[in-house]
Amino acid sequence: MPQPLLNATHCINPDCPRPYPQTWGNNFCQSCGAPLRLLNRYIPLQRLGIGGFAAIYTVWDLQTQTERVLKVLLESSPKALELFEQEAWMLASLRHPGIPRIESDCYFNLELRIPTYQGSFSKRRFPCLLMEKIHGKTLQDILDEYPEGCPESWVLNWLIQAVEILQELHGRNIIHRDIKPSNLMLREESGQLVMIDFGGAKQMGIDAKKGGLSSTRLISPGYSPLEQIVGGAVGPAADFYALGRTCIHLLTGKYPADLEDPLTGELRWRHIAPHSYGLANLLDDMVRSQARERPVSAAQIRDRLHKISISNNSTNLIVTTGQNLLKFTWEILTTLVEGVTNLTAFIFSAIAQTVVASLDTAWEMMLGGLGGTVGALSGLIIIYWSPLGKTLVSLLNLGLHQFVPGVAFNVGPEILLFSLAGLGTAFGLTDAGGFRQRRRYWLAGVTGMLGYGLAGLCWVAGKNYGTIEEMMLVGTIAIASLTLGMGLRSHHAVHALVSAIAPVAMFAAINTLNIFPHNFLSFLLVNNNYPNWAQFCSTLIFFGLMGSGIGLCLGVSHYLIIPLLRWLGWR
Repeated sequence: MPQPLLNATHCINPDCPRPYPQTWGNNFCQSCGAPLRLLNRYIPLQRLGIGGFAAIYTVWDLQTQTERVLKVLLESSPKALELFEQEAWMLASLRHPGIPRIESDCYFNLELRIPTYQGSFSKRRFPCLLMEKIHGKTLQDILDEYPEGCPESWVLNWLIQAVEILQELHGRNIIHRDIKPSNLMLREESGQLVMIDFGGAKQMGIDAKKGGLSSTRLISPGYSPLEQIVGGAVGPAADFYALGRTCIHLLTGKYPADLEDPLTGELRWRHIAPHSYGLANLLDDMVRSQARERPVSAAQIRDRLHKISISNNSTNLIVTTGQNLLKFTWEILTTLVEGVTNLTAFIFSAIAQTVVASLDTAWEMMLGGLGGTVGALSGLIIIYWSPLGKTLVSLLNLGLHQFVPGVAFNVGPEILLFSLAGLGTAFGLTDAGGFRQRRRYWLAGVTGMLGYGLAGLCWVAGKNYGTIEEMMLVGTIAIASLTLGMGLRSHHAVHALVSAIAPVAMFAAINTLNIFPHNFLSFLLVNNNYPNWAQFCSTLIFFGLMGSGIGLCLGVSHYLIIPLLRWLGWR
């Protein structure tokens, strides 16, 4: 079953020691035992207010699955009951979007069987009126948000709607008698003005039959006219007075009683808020102290409001035309300035990003090349100028023959050189920390050693040592393996592919230009053959350039190719 937003219920027993919160789903109050499901249909959710003779609750209608408003009469006097029943039939007879809607069967008497402390039960009878729940703010709520007063266009629109509602009421001989900002609401979904709280509404003509005096005195200080305060007979002019004072309150943000002249009682308000001359005259006429000096009907007020609207529209047309011209000019200037600003920001941003990318890539190239050079240097020293070289080579061959029994050749010192060069390159690229990578030294080191070592094996197994094809094979295997082990955030295959192909192409161009001596690594394949100075330097330069090339290709991949792929939709 769908439920309202609130997940607790409210006991409507006025004597309940703890009416709220009650657990949703309970049929009886946990504090006093009063029923929580009214007529097996309505569940009270929360109390909206209490005052006068009645309490008002929001209830959940299980049949229609909507929120509604329940007004419960607490006073048991005959007069209170008469007024309550009068409000019910008045609302039931009205059909206007500015008046809360109720159905013909929404007035009922509710008998609550409430347990007493002696273990018995007492019965209490509460007349109830169920009506539409208006979702939105009251004009008092809006006044709280605009303490300096509301715009005249708002007030004029509300006044026009309120007069239409009064024309409907007065046409049915009904006077509201309690118009004020808190009794006027705006529907949340449409902005339609709604007049609420008809508890003080009265049928015109009843007082005349009773000698001209009102049987019930209802006063809202600051809004009620003198004839209503003294208990005299009231007519439509009383509603016009209260509505006029309400609109002045909305325009100025000042409580009407604070604007009264202490000698005459007239309101002094025009100097406080900006207003049109026609609207100010109408409001002053509506709040005259003598009822006979006020407008005689809602239709008369509507005619004056129509003329005010036409006058305001003519004035507004001239003002709006000038404003639109200024706005159009301003928009053109703003667009030009914004375009120049955006272009400048784009240029500076592009320059800044280019500088950052260049520095990041240069740092990677420097540390990658330095790592490859240091790794190769360490390998050469261990192989040729350290007793560890032969021992490590023997251990490598032993492990290789045990792991791959059918291997037909023995590895030489070249594997140590390649592996240590790969380890140094991996450490250098990882330590640079560029391209948003996570620094995973151990994984990068392992993949660097394995990749470069595997490349060394392929190079040894080649038929023609030192050919360009072998160099391409070496570069592809070594660099791809090393790149996959680095802590790059995404698109690992793209990084590996770009980083593997580009250095290989670069070294193919170097080989074509004969920059390196022919077969400069061939000394590794001859036992007890130490490298000469040219071979020694060429080896260091080779592995250093390979590390720098990897850094360069990673930068191109990270700052150019990956953004392009993301723009094309490959995430």
